[in-house]
Amino acid sequence: MRAYSTDLRERVVRAVEEGRPREEIIHLFGVSRATIKRYVNQQRETGDLAPKSIPGRPAAKGDALRAELWSQLEAHREATLPEHCQIWEATHGQQVSPATMGRAIRSLGWTRKKRRWWPPSGMRRREQPGESRPVNNSTTNGCLSMNAPPIWL
Repeated sequence: MRAYSTDLRERVVRAVEEGRPREEIIHLFGVSRATIKRYVNQQRETGDLAPKSIPGRPAAKGDALRAELWSQLEAHREATLPEHCQIWEATHGQQVSPATMGRAIRSLGWTRKKRRWWPPSGMRRREQPGESRPVNNSTTNGCLSMNAPPIWL
């Protein structure tokens, strides 16, 4: 789950400072009572409302893979994922699972077509995956409704 925007955090704290009731703030901004307390405490203690970093250690293999994998893919287009893992371990001394290798290749935009890896094409999708373009449902008479009666000429 992504963090709330800094703008929303500032508006919540401003509403508390204005003396609005907590119930009103909860309904107005759609946040919980605990979230309000957390933002007020964070503002008081640090003076900043920026989201905190996500805990956990940073990815050790991902950055190295994305930085140096492109040349390996160009040199070995017909290699499978396990073969790419073996090549990576032989050249870099770092063991990588096929799942990690597949995610890294996908993040570079490469795809596998007919037993070969291909770089991303110049054509890009305009919408993100999962989004859809509006559909034009107009009929010959110009009505947008599918249930509109036909116009007789």
